Amino acid sequence: MAACVRGLGKGMNPLRLLGHVRLRNARLLSTSGLRLASGGNLNQPPKFTPPSKPVIVDEGQAEASQRKFLSQEFIPPRQRTDPLKFYMERKDMIRRRKVIDIPEFYAGSILAVTMADPHASGKTNRFVGICTQIKGKGLGATFVLRNVIDAQGVEICYEMYNPRIQKIEVLKLEKRLDDNLMYLRDALPKYSTVDPDMKPVYLSSTAEVPVNQTKVMMLPKPWSKRWERPKFNIQGIRFDLALSPEQMEEAQKWAEPWQEYDMLKEYDTSELEGKIAEEVQQEMSK
Repeated sequence: MAACVRGLGKGMNPLRLLGHVRLRNARLLSTSGLRLASGGNLNQPPKFTPPSKPVIVDEGQAEASQRKFLSQEFIPPRQRTDPLKFYMERKDMIRRRKVIDIPEFYAGSILAVTMADPHASGKTNRFVGICTQIKGKGLGATFVLRNVIDAQGVEICYEMYNPRIQKIEVLKLEKRLDDNLMYLRDALPKYSTVDPDMKPVYLSSTAEVPVNQTKVMMLPKPWSKRWERPKFNIQGIRFDLALSPEQMEEAQKWAEPWQEYDMLKEYDTSELEGKIAEEVQQEMSK
């Protein structure tokens, strides 16, 4: 470089010559790199080298979406004529849910409820059982847990927003074929027996809630209700093992086919559910 600078004429700029030299060296380096990458042939593109650790995409996680669950007691009944009253109740329900976590559960889920009990040794009482019924609207919502303890069926009806409830645990989240499982009173005890020391069964928040297809076997009649009658529309009982064909034929006489066309029996609450769900989410995030 020094020799080149000494050999410059009076009219040549040394900085300009230095720039030409750098550009020429860069071209030589890029040309040699292409030759090495393509095996000496400049007309072929460089060979692709895959990464050493490929990126793994969880397709199930990408396709699954968070379950949107709105507890049914938030939906006002059709007979309610004063929306202000239910609005005030909903405010109290949201405040209560900020204090205690009321998880998602259905009839058929196995729950453990810890409740304050001044008469218990530890001032608390924990009961484990299968949820057989969810009933009521607003602050009057209740749910029933059933378990068989020492060969004796035990049922406890809890008020969902009772301030004495300290904790609600979902040990197994699942659904059944029916929304009301009160017929377990008349079924074999094994269908209502739950281990009090049962460990929680994990279910991802993005997975679908499994449906338990179990059909129970009933004890001999009489039952607490005539579950075979069509008005109950029970799917989870083995009637073929409990009743004779004559008894099933007799039950069909109590069918009410006109109920299928009763437009006032149920009403569309999809739009209302969306508004209430948005309201609850906003209030819970404050």
